[in-house]
Amino acid sequence: MIMALDCVADEAGPATAPAVEAELLFVDRPTEKPYAWGGEPPPGVPALSGVFTRHRVRLENVRPIADRLSLDVEGVAVVRHESAVEDFWDEAQTLALGHPEVAELVTEVTGASRVVVFDHTIRRRADDASGPVPGSARPPASRIHVDQTVWSGPNRVREVMGRQADGLLARRAAIINVWRPIAYAARDWPLALGDASSIAPDDLIATDLLFAHRKGEIYNLAFNPGQRWLHVPDLGPDEAILLKCWDSDPNVARFVPHCAFEDPTTPPGTPPRQSIEFRTIAFFD
Repeated sequence: MIMALDCVADEAGPATAPAVEAELLFVDRPTEKPYAWGGEPPPGVPALSGVFTRHRVRLENVRPIADRLSLDVEGVAVVRHESAVEDFWDEAQTLALGHPEVAELVTEVTGASRVVVFDHTIRRRADDASGPVPGSARPPASRIHVDQTVWSGPNRVREVMGRQADGLLARRAAIINVWRPIAYAARDWPLALGDASSIAPDDLIATDLLFAHRKGEIYNLAFNPGQRWLHVPDLGPDEAILLKCWDSDPNVARFVPHCAFEDPTTPPGTPPRQSIEFRTIAFFD
């Protein structure tokens, strides 16, 4: 069930500070194109190239303005959404219930004529108390990135949609991630979001994403003091963040840099963040 955006702001949790300061991991501007291995690199090959530097930034609490955020301006939307999935760790349940409800959610928020959910990833941070990350989970991504680029966005549509892709790409299409906590609020290593309208094009650093049998491309992000950073404190399991990873329309928000960040206000003993992100393609008439 989807509730109005202002409900998210009105029912905020205990974190009411207007902003938090934290360090985010940016890539230094490179002299040659960086790369990162998405799987195991060949023997003797580093898993990634490039130099990454932490910069301290101000992350604005967007709960008071959640109802005014736009996927086409900031590239971000926050909604209250009750999921029918009782256990996201159950792959069959997530596929059978989670994928259709996410397609419905993105359709309702965007007005798209068709939404395809093509992937999901579960993340959980390990600590000494909780033990290792379960085999089905990945750790939170701490380097700022965008999942797609001007090249890999349409390429992903072609990979997912096959022969239908060319006809679909003749109209507007967008790749939108839906991110939500699992079981409890995401107070530990929450999500930092770059306001797409504040990101200069040359701050987006195209980076090869390498696998054994294919190559993709993502953006890393170079630091710029003009960038605006957002977060949603205490995002609960009945809430979700939608973020734009690519849009074929050059006149709207297209790329939202994001990463997990260590929030200095997180209370000691907070359980390790666990979350799921669904990846969708929205098609418009």
